[in-house]
Amino acid sequence: MCKDPQLAEELTQECFYRAFCSFHRYDGSCQIFTWLAAIAKNLYFKYLRRRRALPETDQEPDGQFPAPDAVLPEETVLRKEETLAVRRAIEHLPGKYRDVVILRTYAELPFEQIAALLSISYDSARVLYCRAKVKLKEELS
Repeated sequence: MCKDPQLAEELTQECFYRAFCSFHRYDGSCQIFTWLAAIAKNLYFKYLRRRRALPETDQEPDGQFPAPDAVLPEETVLRKEETLAVRRAIEHLPGKYRDVVILRTYAELPFEQIAALLSISYDSARVLYCRAKVKLKEELS
């Protein structure tokens, strides 16, 4: 979901640490993968909320500027703008729509696991996903 291997590793580590610390609360009502995915999703959202509070910079975390790509600068800017527009559109979706889209698109979970994770039926997960896609298309056009 985050497209940054170092951040993904850090969040994964934190996810397993939190799962270990709270394993006594795992009730077995869903698969362990679904439970871990919920922890990971919540950690990532928490990270994004904290990151929004910080000013944006064009520098890498170590203070150096990113290496130039073989792609033209205009293409890079357009791609970033499109990605940002999609992320903003997803953030503006109602709660359950947003959760289903993120779990389906970024986490690549099947509808069965999404349904278990969100405590909804399989059909509800599919319907929410379809309605969210329609809302995203409307907002992005």
